[in-house]
Amino acid sequence: MIEARIKNLPALMPEAIRQLQTLAKTAEHGGVPLRTLALVHLRASQINGCSVCVDLDRRFKKADDSEERHFMVSAWRDTPVFTDAERAALALTEAVTRLNDREDPVPDRIWNEAARHYNEKELASLVLWISVTNVWNRLNVATRQVAGEWAKSAEAQKWVAEEASHVSR
Repeated sequence: MIEARIKNLPALMPEAIRQLQTLAKTAEHGGVPLRTLALVHLRASQINGCSVCVDLDRRFKKADDSEERHFMVSAWRDTPVFTDAERAALALTEAVTRLNDREDPVPDRIWNEAARHYNEKELASLVLWISVTNVWNRLNVATRQVAGEWAKSAEAQKWVAEEASHVSR
């Protein structure tokens, strides 16, 4: 059985966690559709092996989207269920998440394709969202957080209620 190395990181570093949440909220308000941000979060989390974030995407979908699309996000290149803009965002996600996998980490062809679909503010939002997702992934993976455990906590239920109130506005 997997056991977390640190049981409750948010309780130990609440100010840092609040700052990450603020960055994420800022990125959410950059004009990129929530559906796209959810797909980006899921894809980066899959690449990084963050079971907590993959599980959270499944449990607490912020955006109204189909299960089919969430199941297919790891094979986004080979399925017709994503728009060209979503494909550009997913390609950018993979490049920004895998910075060390190629000589030119974010090639012009990937950036330019994203720029065809998103304006500068939206691109900034996407890059910030991808970056914050990668931080969350690294925190969870490094401390071996267990998928499903946080989702059962009172803190998670409070977070879900707060998120629901933001989405309904």
